[in-house]
Amino acid sequence: MIRNRTVLTCAVLILTLCFQVKASNTEKRKYAADLVVYGGTAAAITAAVQASKLGKSVIIVSPDLHLGGMTSSGLGFTDTGDKSVIGGLAREFYHRLYLHYEQDSSWKWQKKAEYGNKGQGTPAMDGAERTMWIFEPHVAENIMEDFVKEYKLTVYRGEWLDRENGVIMKDGYINSITTLSGKKFIAKVFIDATYEGDLMAAAKVSFHIGREANSQYGEQWNGVETGVFQHDHYFKSKIDPYLIPGDKTSGLLAGITDGDPGVKGETDQKVQAYCYRMCLTDKPENRITFPKPDHYNPATYELLGRVFAAGWRDLFNKFDPIPNHKTDTNNHGPFSTDFIGMNYDYPEATYERRKEIIKGHENYQKGLMYYLANDPAVPAELQNRVKQWGFTKDEFKGNGGWPYQLYVREARRMVSDYVITENEVMGKKEVPNPVGMGSYALDSHNVQRYVTAEGFVQNEGDIGVKAPRPYSISYDAIIPKIQECKNLLVPVCLSASHIAYGSVRMEPVFMILGESAASAASLAIDDQIPVQEVKYGQLKKLLLDQKQYLSLNNQ
Repeated sequence: MIRNRTVLTCAVLILTLCFQVKASNTEKRKYAADLVVYGGTAAAITAAVQASKLGKSVIIVSPDLHLGGMTSSGLGFTDTGDKSVIGGLAREFYHRLYLHYEQDSSWKWQKKAEYGNKGQGTPAMDGAERTMWIFEPHVAENIMEDFVKEYKLTVYRGEWLDRENGVIMKDGYINSITTLSGKKFIAKVFIDATYEGDLMAAAKVSFHIGREANSQYGEQWNGVETGVFQHDHYFKSKIDPYLIPGDKTSGLLAGITDGDPGVKGETDQKVQAYCYRMCLTDKPENRITFPKPDHYNPATYELLGRVFAAGWRDLFNKFDPIPNHKTDTNNHGPFSTDFIGMNYDYPEATYERRKEIIKGHENYQKGLMYYLANDPAVPAELQNRVKQWGFTKDEFKGNGGWPYQLYVREARRMVSDYVITENEVMGKKEVPNPVGMGSYALDSHNVQRYVTAEGFVQNEGDIGVKAPRPYSISYDAIIPKIQECKNLLVPVCLSASHIAYGSVRMEPVFMILGESAASAASLAIDDQIPVQEVKYGQLKKLLLDQKQYLSLNNQ
């Protein structure tokens, strides 16, 4: 009997200790701050820096291991528009780039004077403003890491939101978010600074995917745009789309959608194309020969072979030069690095499905470069030039010179009480409560590739309409409806129509809006109010003190 009691007592003690250890481990996996920023983008970093500057505790919960998003993952030939309206921490970032490239030691593969002032009509290195707008990926990433160190930011990397069960809300407030690893993050205010808007969606905030009809917001350039050709990203020659030319029964070439492209001006749920912004070099000592990728199939590029056969030769028009004999290589022409039509399910896809889509884009783009360097269908004069290029040894180290981040040009877009449309971008409507400015053109890449009624292949969705002047971006566009969530700000997947987002979606603008979102969050925390009730007068003063640009007269 005594022995049984001893055994029972030991068992109870063991169970008690197990529960205590489990409870202790659970407590150790809880992390609290005034502000939690979800994402590893440039917007996430500027938001966290600003919160820290304002005296708030902040945690960055980043799915990414490498910080900076596209800014540090290949998009070094910055899409700026009017640089004069880029202020605050965004301008500080470009100033730090200037300081880096002022040093002779930063020019390893060429002399500074050899690079010169190259850019979109304005200097890459602006001595008067002490800014640099064109840069190498690793330099951008290093500056992001410098921000983290200088402001002693707490960053949890490789932490993916549990999108099904990880967002706990009460009375319209997010109490906490939990990641797939089991870490729980508690805050007074949250910022979703991801390209996908996963936290926003998990908090049940309204959003839209795809193109709205032109009639929805009184726009001209939003919906399906068949027959609109504004750039060089369309087929100027009559190219046969069939496996056996002239034989409809033989099937379509790879990359062409079978079906009706839709009615001009009407809505669809399709997403503009993604790609990687490759960093290439023609410096032999720093060059990686284009490898043959997994599952390479030259038939994937047969359509490009027909484009070459029709006489197209503008292959190198978007090998944009960045320092040290490198490029930011972007999509150009009717068949290029954009993997058209292969991303429609990405915005809402599971993490596993997204990995498949991302890998598909990698294989497609690596295969494209291998094809250009090796396939006999490529004209010899072009192929010889392609062979002078390769991936870059001193960029994206450990990843074979391949960028870390897929260029997710557009995914979910929040639908708030206020939606930015092309009318605000084009200066046709006044913008209330501005917290930053944009200036880039209404810009959408192609959405689909289809067969025309005449029986030839064509691209659809590419739009480029210049904004007449810089425009303001409203605070109301980065906050959800108050009845949906009271302590969330969304500076990246903000409330905008498809075509307006085409202008807003530039990395400097995301940095600006990240900083402004953190400023508003700080005020909401101080006054213990929903983000929707932040007093704009206070926010405006704070932003102007930070040298943000809010309107053309900045009053």
